[in-house]
Amino acid sequence: MELSKITSPADIRGLGMEELKELCNSLREVFLEKVSAHGGHVGPNLGLVEATVALHYVFDTPNDKIVFDVSHQTYIHKMLTGRVEAFLDPSKYDDVTGYTNPKESKYDLFTIGHTSTAVSLAGGMAKARDLQGQSYNVVALVGDGSLSGGEAFEGLDEGATLKSNFIVVVNDNNMSIAENHGGLYSNLEELRRTNGTASNNYFKALGYDYLYVDKGNDIEALVEAFRMVKDINHPIVVHIHTDKGHGYKPAEENKEAFHFSAPFDLKSGKLKSEDDDESYDEIFAQEMMSEIKSDPKVCVLTAGTPGVMGFTPERRQEAGRQFIDVGIAEQEAAAMASGIAKAGCRPCLGVVSSFIQRAYDQLSQDISINDTPVVLNIFYGTILGMNDVTHLGWFDIALISNIPGWIFLAPATVEEYLSMQRWAMKQTQYPVAIRIPGGKVLHSDDKVETDWSDLNKFKIEHEGSKVAIIGAGAFLSIAKETAELLKKEGVDATVINPRYLSGLDTAILEDLKKNHRLVVTIEDGVLAGGFGEKVSSYYGTSDMKVANYGLEKKFADRYNYRQILEANRLTAPQIAEDVVNIIKN
Repeated sequence: MELSKITSPADIRGLGMEELKELCNSLREVFLEKVSAHGGHVGPNLGLVEATVALHYVFDTPNDKIVFDVSHQTYIHKMLTGRVEAFLDPSKYDDVTGYTNPKESKYDLFTIGHTSTAVSLAGGMAKARDLQGQSYNVVALVGDGSLSGGEAFEGLDEGATLKSNFIVVVNDNNMSIAENHGGLYSNLEELRRTNGTASNNYFKALGYDYLYVDKGNDIEALVEAFRMVKDINHPIVVHIHTDKGHGYKPAEENKEAFHFSAPFDLKSGKLKSEDDDESYDEIFAQEMMSEIKSDPKVCVLTAGTPGVMGFTPERRQEAGRQFIDVGIAEQEAAAMASGIAKAGCRPCLGVVSSFIQRAYDQLSQDISINDTPVVLNIFYGTILGMNDVTHLGWFDIALISNIPGWIFLAPATVEEYLSMQRWAMKQTQYPVAIRIPGGKVLHSDDKVETDWSDLNKFKIEHEGSKVAIIGAGAFLSIAKETAELLKKEGVDATVINPRYLSGLDTAILEDLKKNHRLVVTIEDGVLAGGFGEKVSSYYGTSDMKVANYGLEKKFADRYNYRQILEANRLTAPQIAEDVVNIIKN
């Protein structure tokens, strides 16, 4: 059938098997046309085409409820639920997000971008259904390494106690973003090898009924399986064996690279534009490979995102046991790093800003209270990073800088970063977080300290009077640009690089009172609980005026970088204009 005529799943439920196969081929073709031109999550969606069609074919959605985990594998789901124009018409490609979003459709139950949540969310919906005496199917679809997350276990553990309809579909493609890690996946391999008959069965051990589908990309097998479990009266796991990247040879052969891809040539699979610019993932990887080679006690940890930190398959192999991927489980990564540090080795954990919040308790309890010298590198902690509402890198300053004991460093240049990283790996007194600068990679010829143990010492980049501008991390460049604009207004502003976000240089702040009337703070993050508020609090009832620049405490989705900077008056011309108005008054 013509994809443009699909307005809801009801439109496909009268199709025969051959028609469903043709539909899957058409969906895959249109999907590839869009992601090759636009970019997006390629492999996860290719592997789930048939399963998505089968789910909507068998279940009476939206009356029956499907919760997707992780929801970056829902592009086909969106095409079947009234949003196909966002895949057929290039002018509408950005009309939908890459994740489930209830604002788009009643078929999307939650806004979900992170992993391991679906079973818990679906279990809650099943409980609410039962409490209200209602009757419908609740399906949780998990995949792409979701089972390694602690919440997935907690959801499965509780869900097994439900004495009613609860269906967990495990999309097992033997992959996470990269390869899977963890003992659980050895059991999935055993189940695949025995066609689901192994007596050693993780899901049965928890109390679930169990059904295995080896041909997870066979629409007929999937429809038959889902029909068997529809309206079941107890919890069951349907374990489907799929092929990540199925139907597109480049994605089948290079599953990790095609987990998410920038625009690529559809025929060859090659990226349309290779980014030759310097990047911090490569800088980090080179630095840590050097550390690994020179010290057998050094190890690098990731929670399922090795590519974010430049650890290619080749580097992972070369690092051997000194590279540790715990799967998508930031809590485990943080706590394990603490144990490694406690036992005398030197762990460095690299993590995406919006993912580290999952390990907040471990940052506080397992690391800080125990004074273990874990080194944490935070990637994409910036307004200029990922812009989906579920992946915002705005909140890590407020999150980590307010945990006692952590030293939170914000380098502005490559030279500062490398110096801080090397010091952090050598010292054994503090847990240290280093915020990788966002935006363009910058260098400096200025001399950089090698010892950062004299804590909370700000650096005066330029000494002026009347106005002091403190620009943190990547936004030091905005502070310098603002100062240049103020010179044209007759204001010679002091420019300060704070470098430490977890404490204040009270000596410098106090000294500013002598010949400054205004202190401006600029940070690459949310204002509430951030660095600027610490400066404002310090000056308190004094005569010093303080103006804080950062982001308002609210969520944004798929924002334009320039527009959000302007909306928060975070551009140098806007800040300079505000400064002139303040000092005039």
